[in-house]
Amino acid sequence: MVEHCLARIARFNPQLNAIVCLRVEEALASADEADTVLRAGRCLGPLHGVPVTIKECFDWTGTPSTFGRPERLGHRAAENAVAVARLLAAGAIVLGKTNVPLDLADWQTFNAAYGATMNPWDTGRSPGGSSGGAAVALAAGFSALEIGSDNSGSIRMPAHFCGVYGHKPTWGIVPVRGHALEPGLPPDDVNVVGPLARNAEDLDLAMRLLAGVDGIAARAWRLQLPEPDLPPLDECRIAVITGHADFPVDADTTRAALDVAARFSEHGAHVTLDPPLPIPGHAYIELFLALARGSTSFRRDRTSIASLAPAAAALDPDDRGVEALMLRSLTQSHRDWLERNAERQRLREAWEAFFQRHHALIAPVSPTPAFPHMHALPKSLHRLDVDGTSRPASDTYFWIGLASAANLPATAIPAGRSTRGPGQSCPAGLPIGLQVIGPEYADLRCIALARVLETIHRRFDPPPGYE
Repeated sequence: MVEHCLARIARFNPQLNAIVCLRVEEALASADEADTVLRAGRCLGPLHGVPVTIKECFDWTGTPSTFGRPERLGHRAAENAVAVARLLAAGAIVLGKTNVPLDLADWQTFNAAYGATMNPWDTGRSPGGSSGGAAVALAAGFSALEIGSDNSGSIRMPAHFCGVYGHKPTWGIVPVRGHALEPGLPPDDVNVVGPLARNAEDLDLAMRLLAGVDGIAARAWRLQLPEPDLPPLDECRIAVITGHADFPVDADTTRAALDVAARFSEHGAHVTLDPPLPIPGHAYIELFLALARGSTSFRRDRTSIASLAPAAAALDPDDRGVEALMLRSLTQSHRDWLERNAERQRLREAWEAFFQRHHALIAPVSPTPAFPHMHALPKSLHRLDVDGTSRPASDTYFWIGLASAANLPATAIPAGRSTRGPGQSCPAGLPIGLQVIGPEYADLRCIALARVLETIHRRFDPPPGYE
């Protein structure tokens, strides 16, 4: 299997640029060792000999973790990230590392260190980000499993754009140590580490291997994820969001959501379309941006943050545009953040009440399928064509924030394809993903519902030419 994946990488990676660090000889030696162990009647673990790749920002001993920064090409990790170590301990063979955008800060994947990664469904379109190389590697058959990270959709967006599966875990259940620009930095309060795969069963196995307490806390605490606890399908209560007036999605995305709702209904589940959310949409995106940008503001030095303060102070108090929200979030005081954190707690409680009434929520991941490359434009100027109407790409923060603002788990699933109907600009056949969102710590429930949909609706299909 390792030789098969390496052959595919040699054949397809030159045009896709998903793998940016490859250890061929080490992988082949590990594969030989795995075969020897197997012949001796022993097993290295549940991932014995399985070829995997890892997102470039995870430390892997002896390899660079550049975060897309050219000046870090000489960096070499001294030890493995916890997530990498857990895959290796389970018997996996790491082939290489996959590309990311600069500082993991885009829904595209390109940087000056490694160049741009292409979507195998349409090389003129983004593979998503920041785990873009990861999703491409899976879609193209370069590896069987990936680990990514997700603050603002960085697992779910690439899974959606490339037609694979990805799971954003409940915050805090998978250690993030070894996923930072330098050792010793504390984990932020939004970012999570999770798996991507070509099927939901592999997500389930990966989550069971990755989840668990790390470091000092392991002296006293243990983590045991709840089993899926789903009733028979004809007793399930599923909520489905098909769109939002303030953050519109294209017709194909709505159709994909309605198709999933129909499959559930056909099998007896009770489906509620477009239920009211715990808080209004604009309040939701404002809270999420305050938390997400607050959590990453430490990446900037004090001088650069201080330089933004005058512009933030000069903002119209009624300005709720995304750029204004970003600026306020980056310069917010600790008191401001405490108030936002209290709002998050109230939101968590409201979602807990919601999930007493529903087993899961199905929702879009973003307004459209994969958009064209926009490498020359800053992210703040990105626009999406939503059925002929130009919309800011920042609408995506609402859909991503549904789970991220409240620590909720979310599994991205293949759910449909674009059709290029009237008024639509994207080509037909692009993958469309949805996310299965559940209550905190119900990660395996979300993945279990993804497995159900594999059976009754749609599963992973490779891009044309990559079968």
